[in-house]
Amino acid sequence: MDLNALAKAHPAHWSKATAIRALTLDAVAAANSGHSGMPMGMADVATVLFEKHLKFDASNPLWPDRDRFILSAGHGSMLIYSLLHLTGYEQFPLEEIKNFRQMGARTAGHPENFLADAIETTTGPLGQGIANSVGFAMAEELQRAQYGKKIVDHFTYVIAGDGCLMEGISHEAIALAGRHKLSKLIVMWDNNDITIDGPVSLSDKVDQVARFKAADWHVIEIDGHNPDEIDAALTEARKSDLPTMIACKTHIALGHAAQDTSKGHGALTDADQMAAAKAAYGWTTGPFEVPADVKSAWEEIGKRGADDRRAWEERFDAMSRSKREEFNRALAGDAPKKLSATIKAFKKQTSENAPKLATRASSEKTLEVLNPLYTETVGGSADLTGSNNTKTADLGVFDVDNRGGRYVYWGIREHGMAAAMNGMALHGGVRPYGGTFMCFTDYARPAMRLAALMQVPTVFVMTHDSIGLGEDGPTHQPVEHLAISRATPNTYVFRPADTVETAEAWEIALSSKKTPSVLSLTRQGLPTVRLEHKNKNLTEQGAYVLADAEGKRQVILIATGSEVEIALKARDLLQAEGIGTRVVSMPCMELFAEQDEAYRRRVLPAGPVRVGVEAAVSQGWDRWLTGERGKWNKADFVGMDRFGASAPAEELFEKFDITPQNVADKAKALL
Repeated sequence: MDLNALAKAHPAHWSKATAIRALTLDAVAAANSGHSGMPMGMADVATVLFEKHLKFDASNPLWPDRDRFILSAGHGSMLIYSLLHLTGYEQFPLEEIKNFRQMGARTAGHPENFLADAIETTTGPLGQGIANSVGFAMAEELQRAQYGKKIVDHFTYVIAGDGCLMEGISHEAIALAGRHKLSKLIVMWDNNDITIDGPVSLSDKVDQVARFKAADWHVIEIDGHNPDEIDAALTEARKSDLPTMIACKTHIALGHAAQDTSKGHGALTDADQMAAAKAAYGWTTGPFEVPADVKSAWEEIGKRGADDRRAWEERFDAMSRSKREEFNRALAGDAPKKLSATIKAFKKQTSENAPKLATRASSEKTLEVLNPLYTETVGGSADLTGSNNTKTADLGVFDVDNRGGRYVYWGIREHGMAAAMNGMALHGGVRPYGGTFMCFTDYARPAMRLAALMQVPTVFVMTHDSIGLGEDGPTHQPVEHLAISRATPNTYVFRPADTVETAEAWEIALSSKKTPSVLSLTRQGLPTVRLEHKNKNLTEQGAYVLADAEGKRQVILIATGSEVEIALKARDLLQAEGIGTRVVSMPCMELFAEQDEAYRRRVLPAGPVRVGVEAAVSQGWDRWLTGERGKWNKADFVGMDRFGASAPAEELFEKFDITPQNVADKAKALL
């Protein structure tokens, strides 16, 4: 490619785009680590986007009506870091660029949303960003329907690479966006034909243009290094009534010896080759030096949106006080004022009526009283609405002709659903929850992990949570899934024993600001075990004494979910033999671990033997079963050590010895 011709044809553009390329080369070389090629290849696209189309104000990165920019190809993180530095974001001074990939820097190896206000989402696992973007675009539509176009009217722009489009989640994402005609979503595909292993043709020959068209996207094909074509394509995309994919034909590591090769994907650190590339760009300054006129031009771009922001603030201030307060409350993630009173009243009624319900049905009944309180909850299910019980009558269905509908039919797309819900939460002003079967956390896992990493309070409603689902058999019966979810940092895993605990779990999940929740809910009916009403949210303590020992306390049975009923029946058997037995319900291990040691010792004092009861594998239970003996073994646990089987639920619990008699026998054997 003739770089001189590009520079002469568009000198002002070229100097700004070259600043991105030079900073990328310098930062990656200083770190001796990173990915140089993508930022070098997409610098032209990014420059035109930020200069002429992206609505933002560098002095106010959290302005609610800003356009969102998502770097789905997160390995090319120096692209976004360069842009944030050049446009004058306070959190990205030159020192951050110099400390790329170093301890404590905001310029981590991949963009991390919790490190800087201007980074919309954490990307790196390919395909996640483009799937997040669907949630961002849906959240914009939902909020616009609620508050009007004068308050909510922005685009979501995505840069995605070949790898993003190969990942299976991208299919789920683009199909959803096409189905819902998310016209405010614009994806710029870095079409450079290179992967780490070599040419894309080594592993793929999909016609991506045809693929997006088949999913009902508007598609434009351009030269990704021609600023006029880039500008025209973005202008056209903004007018489309469909989501748009712009296929940007680019050269990875443009101008470098590694251009158009797999080596260009990674860290380009050879000093001589760097010097040659900079010479080819006509870049004569030293490392990390941007000419004053170029930096000034970029900073003017960073200020360009200030007038738009101030005009928006005037429109916002003109809204009614109640509308402003509701908007700000939802954006801040604060719970409605009536939440606590509503939950207390619901709990009291439940304890008095003592229904026998599957906790998936308990969840639905809880949502029936909560969704009217929250104007921002958005429910959904991955084609299991009637099984997950996630839809309440007041929500309406989100669709092309009903942007105010608050229920999404996600289709058989667990991974896409989870990632899009993360996007909704990241956008702000929306509280998403979505359901599938507990065993299909496997399909949603990468997005669930990222919810925890990104510190967003997405709620994953996982029903049919054990062998208790019965006849569908071991393919659908989760065994290891609770342990995997509990092993994920910054995740609350709730396994409620009845309707009261379910309501308490929902109160916590919908009040959380930085921690996602997994609600593990039963298919089979469970009796109400919380018959004495308590105003206090006991689930918030993680574990509590449900039934205490009569006489000398010799045994503590710890159970979750559907097995709390079994533990209570085992207690009856033991007490009948004069063995004082306490039952502890442990709906959330993570919250119990957060309690002070004094409380934990009160619930689980030293002395009595302990038996854990849960229809799942034992991993994670050792901490609570060790006791004063300083060790534990499987004799302390009644649960699963193998996959389930296809049969009615009650027969399965008998087959796998998860019974009151076996629990009692285990306890007696330990005495």
